[in-house]
Amino acid sequence: MSEEGGLVLGIDVGTSGARTVAMDSAGDIVASGAAKLAAFSTDHRDPLGWWKAVQAALLETLAAIDPARVRAISIDGTSGTMLPVAADGAPLATPLMYNDPVADPAILDGIAAHAPKESAAHGTTSGLAKLLAFQALPGVFRVIHQADWLAGNFTGLYDVTDENNALKTGYDPVSRCWPDWLVRTGARTELLPEVLPAGAPIATISPAAAEAFGLPGDTVVVAGTTDGCASFLATGADKPGDGVSALGTTLTVKMLSDRPLFAPEYGLYSHRIGDMWLAGGASNTGGAVLAAHFSAERIAELSAAIDPTTETGLDFYPLTKPGERFPIADPELMPRMTPRPAEDGDFLKAIFEGIAGVEALAYERLVSLGSPPLRSVRTVGGGARNPAWTAIRARSLGVPFLPTQSEEAAAGTAWLALSGARKAGVL
Repeated sequence: MSEEGGLVLGIDVGTSGARTVAMDSAGDIVASGAAKLAAFSTDHRDPLGWWKAVQAALLETLAAIDPARVRAISIDGTSGTMLPVAADGAPLATPLMYNDPVADPAILDGIAAHAPKESAAHGTTSGLAKLLAFQALPGVFRVIHQADWLAGNFTGLYDVTDENNALKTGYDPVSRCWPDWLVRTGARTELLPEVLPAGAPIATISPAAAEAFGLPGDTVVVAGTTDGCASFLATGADKPGDGVSALGTTLTVKMLSDRPLFAPEYGLYSHRIGDMWLAGGASNTGGAVLAAHFSAERIAELSAAIDPTTETGLDFYPLTKPGERFPIADPELMPRMTPRPAEDGDFLKAIFEGIAGVEALAYERLVSLGSPPLRSVRTVGGGARNPAWTAIRARSLGVPFLPTQSEEAAAGTAWLALSGARKAGVL
């Protein structure tokens, strides 16, 4: 190892491109890189485009460090994105992305009849539905997830996945196995990859990949995760009761739990992260409601005049249209945003309060379903940068608001690489 110490690489692949970070043994990011998928392909379903974006982002990162210091690599991908491959990893069909539905009624009926209600394999976009859609292709060796295929390009192995990506394909994270009921859906279970815990070493890098990137031949490739789990890990949340709220177009809340939570009626499942569980749900409230009434500039202007220590007394449930998923599961739930105050500033404040109330109810729902009490909150997304809204949320939730280490999902994947490097004894 060089005198400067070893580094690990985290790679995040989303729908628009790839991002990479290099992290040292203390958890500090020392370099990063990014590449847009559109620079390499006009189709976001093009695996070659994914790989070229990863290569470009990774080479940008490696140009800023000494590649000889790299000890491990880990990759995350979009949850539920699947592709069938030959034994050498060659894709045999256009992948089905995380949000691509499978419309075959026979496939969906077979899953509905045999999958336990708490399984994440239900639904038209599940990984299991995609396995069933692809499994009859000639020459198929495995049907794998996006992150599996990209990791395979570093190892030459295309038959390994992680517990988080496998969840929507029917994997049982409690028993830690592919369950027996999968066969009854008609699935060819021999096409499923081997499952490792997120952060477990898979293999050393292949000689071809080591040469292509100028990396040491003993670099360890570590089992990755989904993009959503990686984003959570990047924040620094690491104890039961640590919550992360994502204030983007919609509101998503996630919490680390010491026990698994499954409530499919709320779209709530648990990913296994080490000896803990990551549970969460997504509401239809969030930034889209704000954008329906105010521009970003107007929100900033009005927010500067808001007193977050007082309350409007209004009880809003802000939605852009009827229907809610979590913490209330009601496809016909009506928005509640009246009476509208005469002043725009008061109206904005009431929306802030309403979304904060939904956030508080979401964490209360997790607790009612068996999670630990909420002990802290970290916030990601555009809403995290609004001081007035943050103060209103802090008053509503009544727990410490902690700083977020990073909003880069690649940093969360780098933490897994760091864990895997230590398990492998290379760092």
